[in-house]
Amino acid sequence: MFSTYLRLNLPVSASGFDVVRATRRTLTKRFRTLRHWRTERHAIYRAMLRHHASARALYRNVMRGA
Repeated sequence: MFSTYLRLNLPVSASGFDVVRATRRTLTKRFRTLRHWRTERHAIYRAMLRHHASARALYRNVMRGA
């Protein structure tokens, strides 16, 4: 999933909503709309948000010099 996050090409300053929006754009229309894939879709959103949070933490550590 990390490679999928990298393909979103989002800056670390992007909000969580921007991450979900970009992720949603990468999913096929059928996957976005079918009700029985809702759990899997939310799992993908959560994974992208986790990767974004770790990228932000890494950025903060690098900028602080830690």
